[in-house]
Amino acid sequence: MTSLIQNYSTDTLSQLVATHAHPLTGANDDYDTLLDFIGDAHVVLLGEASHGSEEFYRERARITQRLITEKHFTALAVEADWPDAWRVNHFLHGYGHDGNARVALDGFRRFPYWMWRNAPVEDFLTWLKTSNKRQPSTTLMTSFFGLDLYSLCTSMQEVLRYLDNADPPAAKIARARYACLDHFNKEPQLYGHMTSLGLTKSCEDGVMAQLQDLFQRSACAVLETGESDMDALFHAQQNARLVVSAENYYRTMFYGRISSWNLRDQHMADTLGFIANHLTLTTGAPPKIVIWAHNSHIGDARATDLGLQGELSLGQIAREKYGLDAVLIGFTTYQGNVTAARDWDAPAENMTIRHAQPNSYEAIMHGTGIPNFVLPMRDNPELRTALSEHRLSRAIGVIYRPATERQSHYFYVQLARQFDAIIHCDNTHALKPLDAPHRWSAGEVPGTFPIGV
Repeated sequence: MTSLIQNYSTDTLSQLVATHAHPLTGANDDYDTLLDFIGDAHVVLLGEASHGSEEFYRERARITQRLITEKHFTALAVEADWPDAWRVNHFLHGYGHDGNARVALDGFRRFPYWMWRNAPVEDFLTWLKTSNKRQPSTTLMTSFFGLDLYSLCTSMQEVLRYLDNADPPAAKIARARYACLDHFNKEPQLYGHMTSLGLTKSCEDGVMAQLQDLFQRSACAVLETGESDMDALFHAQQNARLVVSAENYYRTMFYGRISSWNLRDQHMADTLGFIANHLTLTTGAPPKIVIWAHNSHIGDARATDLGLQGELSLGQIAREKYGLDAVLIGFTTYQGNVTAARDWDAPAENMTIRHAQPNSYEAIMHGTGIPNFVLPMRDNPELRTALSEHRLSRAIGVIYRPATERQSHYFYVQLARQFDAIIHCDNTHALKPLDAPHRWSAGEVPGTFPIGV
C-alpha cells in the first residue's frame, strides 16, 4: 500500500461505525437495509473471513433466501468443485437419486470437506429444494454451481462419461488426449512439479484440443444432430474448461503464488460468465447470481497490499465487468472458535481464534459494542473516507496457525474500497461438519496458546 499513515484513532472509527451500523437481532427485517442497498444488482458476492465459522454460513443463507424470494435470484455459485456442485444442482432440480440434501452433499469428500458438508449448508439446501418445488416453471428454479478448479481427475471422468453416451468415437479420442495425465490423477501437484523441472512433457496441447472439440460440438449438437440436453453438454463443456484451467494451474503453481492465485480467480470469473451465458440462453433473460466465497476472493484485490504485488481477485474482475451491478459484501469477526486444520490434509479441529490485532479493522468493529451488524459503505462518503485507511484485516482459510497469526493471517486493506458493505459477527462459533471428527468436538485451545504473535 502507498501509505500506512492513520488519521483516525481506533476509538473514533468505532464510534463512527456504531453511528451507521444496522444491528442484526435475528428478526425477519434484519437485512431490509442491505436489500435496499443491493437494489437491482444482478451479481451479489457474499464473503467470509474464514472457511469455518458458523455465523458466516448462516447469515449468507439468510441473505440469499431473501434475494431468491424477494429479488428473484436464480443461481448460487460457490467456491467449490464443479462436479460436486453439479450433483447438488441435480438434486435441487429433481434429478438423480439423492433423497435429501445430506446425501446430495456426499460428493464433497476432498479436503477441506467441511466447507460444504456442514449443517448450515444442509439446512439451506433443504430450504432451497422446497422453494424450487413451489416454482411454476423450471426457469424460475434456483441452480447451484461450483466455481473452483481443483477437480482435475473427476472433471476428466465427467467429460468421458458424457462422450461415452453421446459420441463413443469422440470419447476414444478424448481418452487418448487425457492419457497424458493418467499417471498423475491422484497427485496433480506431482505433474506440476515434474513439468516445472522438465521431467515430463506438458499435457497442455491435448487438453486444449479436447476443449475446442467440445465447444465445436455445441453448434453441431444443436444444428445438425438435434441434441436436446443442453444442460448435459454445458456440464461436459465446463468440465473440459476446468481440465484446461487445472492443468495450467498445477503446471504454474511452482512458479509463484501470485501466478497460480490469479489463474484460479480468473477461472472463477470466467466460470461465472459461462454460467450467466448458459442461463441467459436457457431462460431467455439475464440471470441474477449470488456468489459465496472467501473474502480474499470476493473483495477487490486492488484495495489490498496483495493487489500491489500483482494479485487479482474475483471481486475485482466482477467490478471491472459489471460496475455497480455487482455488490461486494465482506464478513468480519473479532473472536470465537473456528473449524480449521493445522496443515493441509490434516484433521479438522475446533480451534480458538485469538482476539483480533489492536488497530485492525476487526478491532474497530469490536469497539462499537454491537455484537452483530451490517454496515453499507459504498454510498456513504464519510465512511468511505474513514474506512479507506490502510489497516490490518484478518483472513483465515482452511488452515489456522495461531502461533504465527500476524504473519500468516493478516494483510493490509482499505476496507471501504475492498467491499461495498460488511457484516460483522463479533463472536463466532466453529462450523459443524456433517462428519465431525473427534478432535473437532473437543473445542480445544490451540497448543501454542498464548505464545505467538
